[in-house]
Amino acid sequence: MWFYIKGIATYYIKNGQEIVVEPYRDIDDHYIKTYIFGSSFGLLLVQRNIVAIHGGTVVINDKAIICTGDTGAGKSTLFQAISGAVDTKSGSIILNGKDITFEPEYRRSRVIGRLFQDPLKGTAPNMTIEENLHLSNQRGKHFSLNLMSHRHRENFKEALKELDLGLEKRLDTKVGLLSGGQRQALTLLMATLVTPDLLLLDEHTAALDPKTAHKVLELSKKIVAEHDITTLMITHNMEDALKYGNKTMIMKDGKIIALIEGKKREEMTVEGLIHLYSTSSNEYTDHVLLK
Repeated sequence: MWFYIKGIATYYIKNGQEIVVEPYRDIDDHYIKTYIFGSSFGLLLVQRNIVAIHGGTVVINDKAIICTGDTGAGKSTLFQAISGAVDTKSGSIILNGKDITFEPEYRRSRVIGRLFQDPLKGTAPNMTIEENLHLSNQRGKHFSLNLMSHRHRENFKEALKELDLGLEKRLDTKVGLLSGGQRQALTLLMATLVTPDLLLLDEHTAALDPKTAHKVLELSKKIVAEHDITTLMITHNMEDALKYGNKTMIMKDGKIIALIEGKKREEMTVEGLIHLYSTSSNEYTDHVLLK
């Protein structure tokens, strides 16, 4: 994949080791080095399976935490580190008292549910709704090729009814034929069908229209409350950052700069949140305990 920096150059990164650059005519080498290195550093680390986050361990205990901040603040990178999608260079990741820092992603997925911004992720589009649910129902268990029973089918129908989208009548429909909102709601159900120890919602409504996004958010709130799931949710919507969850965590430049809770959060406005983001000099660099 080629990247474009207006008026400077186009470039791509090869295997996390080599930056191939095609500069525009008469551009000074100094500008090329300055712009290219700054914009490519993050991708270099990702290709090398290294994650750079300021701070230490984040411990989450029985709460729904809303994480907000500018693009590039480190929110999704934090989620990738927690889920095991990228390696961490220092610090620890502790879940329910167990150090999972060095566990591979597939093992963490047994106890961590995750929804992505893209509704196309998290499901198998060429499989039916019922088949997708059956796969998610196997999470944390020894894989089995047992056929789906009538009891499984009825359980899936009951779970789908809670979404109020009519999907309980479409168990044999391929997931790829569903709308973005239907698919994201289904992914939410799949991520929580076997109650996870931790649920990560990575801007899971960003690609949806406002009406559908609101419905999926309310479904998320309902399911999290009913199953008492510890949850982290990333959002750029300041109103949602204050409306949902128990606490609001603000990130900037890879650092957690603010943690808002209790009465302060109840009285916080969107304008106040923006002001806090732009003026806060706090940095939770050692150990952030969310309890």
